[in-house]
Amino acid sequence: MEGKVRNVAVIDIGKTNAKVVLYDLAEHCEVSALTTPNRVVAHGPYPHFDTDALWRFILASLAELSGEMPVDAISVTTHGASIALVGADDLALPVIDYEFALDEATHAAYRAIRPDFSETQSPALPAGLNVGAQLLFLERHFPERFAAARILTYPQYWAMKLSGVAACEVTQLGAHTDLWCPAERRFSSLVEARGWTAKFAPLRSAFDQLGDLKPEIRRTMGGNAAIPVFCGIHDSNASLLPHLIGRKAPFAVVSTGTWAIVFAIGSSKAELDPARDTLANIDAFGRPVPSARFMAGREFAAMAGETPGEAEHDAAEAVIKKGIMALPSFVSGTGPFPGRRGEWTVDPERLPQAERTAAASLALALTTSVCLDLAGAAGPIVVEGPFGRNAVFCDALAAIAGRPVLAEPGLSGTAAGAALLARGSDPPVTPAGDAATEGGAGRTMRGLSFYAEAWRRRVEEPRRRETPEISMGASR
Repeated sequence: MEGKVRNVAVIDIGKTNAKVVLYDLAEHCEVSALTTPNRVVAHGPYPHFDTDALWRFILASLAELSGEMPVDAISVTTHGASIALVGADDLALPVIDYEFALDEATHAAYRAIRPDFSETQSPALPAGLNVGAQLLFLERHFPERFAAARILTYPQYWAMKLSGVAACEVTQLGAHTDLWCPAERRFSSLVEARGWTAKFAPLRSAFDQLGDLKPEIRRTMGGNAAIPVFCGIHDSNASLLPHLIGRKAPFAVVSTGTWAIVFAIGSSKAELDPARDTLANIDAFGRPVPSARFMAGREFAAMAGETPGEAEHDAAEAVIKKGIMALPSFVSGTGPFPGRRGEWTVDPERLPQAERTAAASLALALTTSVCLDLAGAAGPIVVEGPFGRNAVFCDALAAIAGRPVLAEPGLSGTAAGAALLARGSDPPVTPAGDAATEGGAGRTMRGLSFYAEAWRRRVEEPRRRETPEISMGASR
């Protein structure tokens, strides 16, 4: 089947939006895409994702896209920090929105049992960002349903609905869940101590074909041939995969969206600090990757306002000349400055919109540079996702880091990586030059080095401000 796969339908469930993308592996491009908001249901036992609406969207999208050209395979990718508890028919309990704060009693109990960072390379995070805390919450509050349920990682829940085959997968287990021990490639001591090990569906490779699309779904797509469904992958690791295949280490990938996640490939000097949102992610081949992250999409929205427009170099130079700064963190509890309150050196409401957007872009570049340092990144920097289209961000990052920045031209590196799963674990190598626009130092912005030094002095000063009122809730 591998030699015949060309058009892959990628189901991409992001925290903010969900997409179904038809990806052409021969041309390395998206042919078509359909999008819907990923809504959270506030009522019920706790805030949870509207998986019924997502399923209707997936089915309708597969039927529509298959009318454009034949679908050869289906792959799935989703945001992290989510887990599915499945009963006899479907979900035993709704899939928790990871921004739900849980309850203090659960957090207190969880702090007493969560494994050390040295075992899991997973930092303690707020709300439900550690999936282990979600599982403890469900076990404490819904013991009977929890006891009878099977546990599936989130991309594999959707793959099961498509194929009927249950599985778990390590890129999702390794994304700050507290459930995985990267060094030994096994479940963590938390899973063993709680007696959860047998509840997890079998571990499968992201590259595995779980089965064929269910016949009743295939019939809605108008074809008779079997359509293989692949296991699936965590979304940021999907973005990373094409670069692992086509680029020589060392290099860094910055996967952007709701989150910016820095992957340091070939890192030899990572100093992971659990207090600064650094961690080891697990790549599609099961290997730990030093990483750092912050909620870039949310930070940008908080800084730039409701109508940011495009970032402009002239406005950025004006911001630098005037010393206008946006200082993190505008989203509490995450990123390299989790205990610092976001602030401006001027009133942002009095700024021209162009300068406000430019200042926000510079702040993102500076925060990303800190993440690169924390992860021990070296070599060229590939920026994938929406911030790859922000020239001020990319050029500032290149200047601050002193390394070339390569902006990914496609709309979704996530879709490209997820589609590659259909080629198997030893896919054909794509030369790096075909995968990204080879970058350079970018456009020079006068005074940026002094501006960057001043910004770092301000954010690194020992004085800590109280946590801001704005939180994660209002993520990729």
